[in-house]
Amino acid sequence: MLNIDQFELYSVAIITLLAVMSPGPDFAMVSKVSLLKGRRDGILCAIGISAAISVHLAYTLLGLGIVFANNIWVLNTLRYLGAMYLIWLGISALWPDIKAIILGSKLRKRKTSELSKKEDSPQNKVSKHSSAFWSGFACNALNPKTMLFIVSLFSQVISTDTSLLMELGYGAYIALAHFLWFALVACLLTSARIQQKVLIFKIWIERVTGLLMASLGLRLLID
Repeated sequence: MLNIDQFELYSVAIITLLAVMSPGPDFAMVSKVSLLKGRRDGILCAIGISAAISVHLAYTLLGLGIVFANNIWVLNTLRYLGAMYLIWLGISALWPDIKAIILGSKLRKRKTSELSKKEDSPQNKVSKHSSAFWSGFACNALNPKTMLFIVSLFSQVISTDTSLLMELGYGAYIALAHFLWFALVACLLTSARIQQKVLIFKIWIERVTGLLMASLGLRLLID
């Protein structure tokens, strides 16, 4: 029978919920995918974020988490990769406007009509759904704050006497909390009322989320 430390259990539960619900790159990613691509892609993005937790959990349980956290070059590498990924996402969202300024609005209109035709193909729909999962996975896996959160939780809050089975249980809870919260966000952002407004302001939503992603990436670089 498992010997469960009640204080440890409640601490992990509360700290995890607070960390998950705090705004950050994961929230911005799910919001962007949900608003622009729909509920299914938003939930797939949430699954990707949840799956990435297993990466952080694996190296933490293997004892590599503390080694990584104590080596500044590892954190910096992860920070630079995450920042570059967010900046790339932001520029990608803003690229139609950038290209329109450079090449002119006529070319942009022609490209937009061509893209709208391609979006209806089954192959493109499969690709979009796949990219939603991997966007969420990469966003969380390359987030140094998630790494530090899990390493700190397992080194400062969870006792060294805690069994491996219990630690795996904590890891499953953390992953599940991420999925449930971001799936809820995806569902709320894809309600009928919000989607009606999204259709009207879709271009501006893409621009704003693009700027948000790029600024989060720049902030990650500066911090």
